[in-house]
Amino acid sequence: MLKRRRFKQTTTLTERLADEAARCREEARTLAPGRRREMLLRQARQDETAMQIDAWLRSPGLRAPT
Repeated sequence: MLKRRRFKQTTTLTERLADEAARCREEARTLAPGRRREMLLRQARQDETAMQIDAWLRSPGLRAPT
């Protein structure tokens, strides 16, 4: 049986997503309009949406469904 490689993250999920979104937007700025640029902008939007969902899930007002 294979053993999983585990490691502790040094930064939070929100920080990693913000860094990735900024990197994608910066790279997209250097490219001409086209497929690669659109994919980078789409990834940046997905990262920002993931940050919003993570913040919502961690909010103190969130309650379990009853």
